[in-house]
Amino acid sequence: MSDRDLVFYVKCRVKPERAEDWLRAVHGIIERMSQEEAFVSCQLHRDLQDPTLFTLYERWAEPSVEAFLKHQDTPYRREYEALLPELLQGPREPQVLEPLGAWHRSAQHD
Repeated sequence: MSDRDLVFYVKCRVKPERAEDWLRAVHGIIERMSQEEAFVSCQLHRDLQDPTLFTLYERWAEPSVEAFLKHQDTPYRREYEALLPELLQGPREPQVLEPLGAWHRSAQHD
């Protein structure tokens, strides 16, 4: 990972009765995304207080949002996008984040 990675934080409010359908669809698109050259990582979370609120934290080796968007017009993304009005309560809430640092637990040495 690089501090120059493009980072997205995306909130998705899923219709309660469609949560399992959305989870299947999002797992499928993440699997496809993970095969893209610029893909670095993706984390998916569900809010413990609101089981219809999910967040995606994505990292991409792209220099800008504009460069990222140029690579996004793919058949599998269009299929996923077409499903969203039926699955989500409203539009996704994306944010672009600036990486400032990361901390990880150090391995214990004997």
